[in-house]
Amino acid sequence: MKAKKEKTTASKDKKLNKSKLNKNKKTINKSIKKSIKVVEKKAKKVSSNKVLKVRFLGGVGEIGKNMTALEYGKDIIIIDAGVTFPEGNMPGVDLVIPDTTFLEQNKAKIKGIVITHGHEDHIGGLPYLLKEINAPVFGTKLTLTLIENKIKEHKLNEVNLNCIKPNTIIKLGVFTIEFINVNHSIAGAVALSIKTPVGVVFHSGDFKIDYTPVNGETMNLSRIAEIGEEGVLLLMADSTNIEIEGSTMSEKVVKDTLDHLFSENYKRRLIIATFASNVHRLQQILDLAVKYKRKVAFSGRSMVNISEASAKIGELDIPKGLIIDIEKIKNYKNEEIVIVSTGTQGEPMSALTRMASGEFNKVVVGENDTVVISASVIPGNEKMIYNVINNLYKLGAEVVYESLEPIHVSGHACKNELRILHSLVKPKFFIPVHGEYRHLKKHVKLAESLGNIHSLIAEIGDTVELTSNTMKFGEKFQAGSRFVDGIGIDGLDSSILKDRIHLSEDGLIVVVVALDKRSKQLSSIEVVGKGLVVNEEFINELKLNVENYLRYIDLRTVCNEEDLNNIIKRSIKNNIFKATKKHPMILPIVLEV
Repeated sequence: MKAKKEKTTASKDKKLNKSKLNKNKKTINKSIKKSIKVVEKKAKKVSSNKVLKVRFLGGVGEIGKNMTALEYGKDIIIIDAGVTFPEGNMPGVDLVIPDTTFLEQNKAKIKGIVITHGHEDHIGGLPYLLKEINAPVFGTKLTLTLIENKIKEHKLNEVNLNCIKPNTIIKLGVFTIEFINVNHSIAGAVALSIKTPVGVVFHSGDFKIDYTPVNGETMNLSRIAEIGEEGVLLLMADSTNIEIEGSTMSEKVVKDTLDHLFSENYKRRLIIATFASNVHRLQQILDLAVKYKRKVAFSGRSMVNISEASAKIGELDIPKGLIIDIEKIKNYKNEEIVIVSTGTQGEPMSALTRMASGEFNKVVVGENDTVVISASVIPGNEKMIYNVINNLYKLGAEVVYESLEPIHVSGHACKNELRILHSLVKPKFFIPVHGEYRHLKKHVKLAESLGNIHSLIAEIGDTVELTSNTMKFGEKFQAGSRFVDGIGIDGLDSSILKDRIHLSEDGLIVVVVALDKRSKQLSSIEVVGKGLVVNEEFINELKLNVENYLRYIDLRTVCNEEDLNNIIKRSIKNNIFKATKKHPMILPIVLEV
């Protein structure tokens, strides 16, 4: 019995020890798993810190509104802050700028804003960004001069502007940025070589390869080649002219064309429209005016402002006595004057458009005028500019434009120049920028034809994540467009914009209902129609409908004004559609008298 009892006790102890052992194993396993999770979490955190994030806020899938951010850990730099101009379905909108919500939410991380050049699609959105974010701005002399003008217009104080020269190197957080001279249709354009902890990012900015530039400063191809030999992780390059074979013509070609136009029109007045920002083109015109003994009058606010700013910093050489006020051209003979004007795209309020429509009293266009439009027609502006050309012909002027003479050259690289850039940079990865989707797609095909390269086509709101060996899409973030309307800024899904489109398409019906202040009973009704074809009989019918509808309602029981407004809308909505086949905006106004 005793042996049996001891055996039973031993068995129980064995089971108990086994249970304790299993329990301990479970505890150990839980502890191990917990430790693994902590290690994985730390590893993931370390790993994410070693990822360079390229965030696209604009300039991909579109021409204009250029803005890109590079993010590594707790550091962000911004490349460019541009605008684009409103499309036909954006009534009343002045400018379209990037949605910078992400940058505003991460403003503490932003180390600086780097600007590649001074065109509106790269600097136009900067004042709006600087109202929300206090960060230093870096750009070349002319670029900063144009930015200063914008800052003054927006009455911004204490903006930290830093002037750099090509070949300058600056450090912003973990980013080391080298500025490299490139040719473009504005002075002071640069490409960027950006050293990051995972590798070098090369951003071309807007560029072309001009071997005979007006200012004699060629694109620094030798330095770009050196950077390529040292190793480039990612290339982001201008895609605007990817569809055009060959190379972009030199600005010198335009000078030769302008020269023979001055010569051939020696007895006529010359009016030359060009982009105010194309300082090299302005210099050519000024030089030819001196050669052919003509005075120059600037017309258009941006032309006056940019010429003055460029002269002030030495980018534009204006001989003393050459410039006269536009008001004084009547004191000179036609052959003694050249007018340099804005309006190459037929903009409604530009100087050239007003001249063509006879609404510019300072310049009256006639049969002894030769008008030279020294610019390409931007897609979408064809109708406006050809209307201007037709109107100028009607006034008796001779008109010279791109399809007749080589009077303009692009500032963007064509296919051969892009091949040269890719061959020099030799990147591991490639993302095309500055172009609509078709441009980006064709640029990727070009890049891949030059070698075994991994490419991505990004859209606005995309994040591309890079390590030293990989490139992939990361998370989406809030991005898109904001509308600038006067001094207000509105979101893309704005009810205001929808209302404007609604009004422009279907018109407006205003219903004024007067109620007796004490009894709340109907006193009178007035109906007014705007923007749609209605007659007095129809208006009277609507008044009667509203009156009949409201007579059967105890208006004292209507809870609030919104409910009453909805009742008024319902009373006439169907009648209006039956009569007009439209849905005009109905605006009820309730007055107590």
